[in-house]
Amino acid sequence: MQRGARDNRLMPIHRHFSLALVLGLLSAIGPFAIDMYLPALPDIGRSLRADVGTVQLSLTAFFISLGLGQLLYGPVSDMVGRKPPLYFGLGLFTLASVGCALATDIQMLIALRFLQGLGAAAGGVIPRAIVRDLHTGTEAARLMSLLMLVFSVSPILAPLTGSVVIAITGWRGVFWVVALAAVAGMLMLRGAVAETRSEGLRMGSSLGGALRSYGLLLRDAHYLGLVFIGAATMSGFFVYLAGSAFVMINHYGLTPTQYSLAFSLNSVAFIGAAQFTSPLGRRIGLPRLVKFATTASGLLMATLLSFYLLGGDRLVVLIVLFFVSSAFMGLVVPTTSVLALDAHGAIAGTASALMGTLQMLCGAVAMGVVGLFANGEPLPMVAGMATCALTSMTLAWITLGGQPRPGPAPEVVR
Repeated sequence: MQRGARDNRLMPIHRHFSLALVLGLLSAIGPFAIDMYLPALPDIGRSLRADVGTVQLSLTAFFISLGLGQLLYGPVSDMVGRKPPLYFGLGLFTLASVGCALATDIQMLIALRFLQGLGAAAGGVIPRAIVRDLHTGTEAARLMSLLMLVFSVSPILAPLTGSVVIAITGWRGVFWVVALAAVAGMLMLRGAVAETRSEGLRMGSSLGGALRSYGLLLRDAHYLGLVFIGAATMSGFFVYLAGSAFVMINHYGLTPTQYSLAFSLNSVAFIGAAQFTSPLGRRIGLPRLVKFATTASGLLMATLLSFYLLGGDRLVVLIVLFFVSSAFMGLVVPTTSVLALDAHGAIAGTASALMGTLQMLCGAVAMGVVGLFANGEPLPMVAGMATCALTSMTLAWITLGGQPRPGPAPEVVR
């Protein structure tokens, strides 16, 4: 009897972990296609005879479609269920990945990367909706934390995996690998995830209701301030993401594997620091935590920019200062997300989708602007990173200077 009772207690834990593993892997396919691809950027430029800025456009195109797609997949999954749009997104991602592997010029690669990001957007939105369908309160938090644990492995392992694949097969092999990952995701989705959006709830959803919700959010200055604090913080990381391969491999002479290890260090700092958000928030308050972390990150990046403007050029300074700055970014991003959604519980899914879209688009714009000045040298990248960090710091003090507490948002009729 005791053994049977223990087995019954373990079954929910096992189901939680199995579901979190599948949902986490589905969520990670898009980021994996970004991070695994980074060590290949210089090789792609040489292979397709494209300059640094043009190659970076293939990354920018992915971010733009990854952001825009979230606005569509959220409402559609409310109307038709969670699994059909997930299948569609993974299918589109697979076909676009195969196209990227066969691309013959940079313009074709850019267009296919846009389609690839549009497919990946489904994995960015729908797994979170599935968690909300199944659980609330502590159970939802427990499942979401497991999902994020799986998801967080991507920026650590993907660059290393990418460098190994590139060494064996060349840059085209990266796209074959992510295509196979998407196919595996579809198989796991079929076998391990049941439809969680009931027929009755689907009938109560509409695109008109989603549009009204988006309108409400776009009129909320406090919500937008918090979203753009996180967006500016993430944009600094996206600028680094777009330019670091050229700087570290071409300028500083690292091998793709050495670059991947250096890149992973920043991901470890970001993810590790994020685990302290809750205890620090309880101790000093979430608004104060955001102001402190954005200020620290902004001052560090201003110091790094001053170093390069004064003629400095050392890899160790770049790695160390951005490592510490990444840790502060890890405190900002989850905290601003919690604060932004706090007053919009009735439309949390729509608020989350709009937040993800605006942040991705801001990152894409930042990468595009810095790409106009990119020359393979560290200074344009560092200047872009510092500008984003200082923007985030300024927005934090404007938005949270008085620590306003907006009232709850009204329910939006679907």
